[in-house]
Amino acid sequence: MNKGIIALVVVLVLLVIYGFSGYNSLVTLNEGADAQWSKVEAQYQRRLDLIPNLVNSVKGVLTQEQTVFGDIAAARTAYGSAATPDQKAAAASQVEGALGRLLVVMENYPQLNSSQTVRDLMTQLEGTENRISVERTRFNDAVLAYNTAIKRFPKNILAAVTGFGERSYFKAASGAEVAPTVNLE
Repeated sequence: MNKGIIALVVVLVLLVIYGFSGYNSLVTLNEGADAQWSKVEAQYQRRLDLIPNLVNSVKGVLTQEQTVFGDIAAARTAYGSAATPDQKAAAASQVEGALGRLLVVMENYPQLNSSQTVRDLMTQLEGTENRISVERTRFNDAVLAYNTAIKRFPKNILAAVTGFGERSYFKAASGAEVAPTVNLE
């Protein structure tokens, strides 16, 4: 056999092996990002499960704050109907804004803080918010690893050929850095 043909076969075999290996690594990174998003969603669901208990505990004392309760219900509904991670992230930001307004209302009513039920729920909600923050960070780390892999040569060629596209990072909604205000006058 000709040495040129053997060299060509060896190169082709190495390219095929690299192709399979590269493809598998992209699949692994993509699935890792999906799995991490599932963890974010689990924490969002935990929050959404706590909210009705908190709202019902607070409602008994604050019947005049119906707007805040309506906003929370609308935000929970928006999250439930969201289909994509981007839509769910936007709906989660809406939930956060509504919760922020509820917390401001609660601060203006010290008698609420004396309720053991409200205190317990607030502690659970605070813990959930911390968990959400951790899982969002981990999700963005997973997306960073995936996006970096599909942009680096030569995997960028493999990614383009096999349909791996860039993923979106979780970003806070615009205005999220501003604390909500509640005017009770």
